[in-house]
Amino acid sequence: MAEKTQPAFLHSLLAGGAAGTSVDLLFFPIDTIKTRLQSSQGFIKSGGFNGIYKGVGSVVVGSAPGAAVFFATYDTMKRTLPFRDTLAPINHMLAASAGEVAACLIRVPTEVIKTRMQTSAYGAQGSSSWSAAKLVLSHHGIKGFYRGFGITVMREIPFTSIQFPLYEFFKVRLSATTGQKLLPAYQAALCGSLAGGIAAAATTPLDVLKTRVMLDTRDASKQALPSLSSRLRTIYVTEGWKALFSGVVPRTLWISAGGAVFLGMYELTVSKVTV
Repeated sequence: MAEKTQPAFLHSLLAGGAAGTSVDLLFFPIDTIKTRLQSSQGFIKSGGFNGIYKGVGSVVVGSAPGAAVFFATYDTMKRTLPFRDTLAPINHMLAASAGEVAACLIRVPTEVIKTRMQTSAYGAQGSSSWSAAKLVLSHHGIKGFYRGFGITVMREIPFTSIQFPLYEFFKVRLSATTGQKLLPAYQAALCGSLAGGIAAAATTPLDVLKTRVMLDTRDASKQALPSLSSRLRTIYVTEGWKALFSGVVPRTLWISAGGAVFLGMYELTVSKVTV
């Protein structure tokens, strides 16, 4: 395959940063609606359709570096893992998983702030992303920014393990069908949209758990917080199984549309910077 399809480390950083920022800013209102639907206090009490850009400041700060680190890791691992072409899906799953773990080191702190801003968890005290960040630091220390890190990784690994092998598979099949060695960005975007939508719907229960953990503002040093299994059981018993799929429609729409922009923008940027 042409050299363009093997972006260098710097190219992956640039392309990933541009792609991630584009998606997060374009589809932030849908993400807000999804988060409020998943909140234990309910959609209306979390803000309804008001203030749907609350928390966007944290996204502006963390989106580009998080996406850049993901793609730089993903592309590097994809090139270097010692698997043959017949094991390409395993290659893509491992590379994407490694990319997500690396990206979560940057993404989770901004997710914590964003999620609490979107649901007005701090009320008038957290009127901006900066003030919310200071509240997290004063109440919980540095560890507070990583509340939900474990469940975020648990969500992202199966998500990417579904999305990226499907994305690569759809690209290969479409390339074979059209006879093109290198798909144009809009065709790669369609592959990304379909793959992202399938992965998003399948991993919604893990996303609900992630949202609930991040919205828990209790002090872990003063009381034991419930385990993930306990949270899952509580949601199922008190709210029913449907609660585990709260926000599945906006999440699927957001990631399906976002996947088209994210992966399409990535492919477009790679093609420009590798010329």
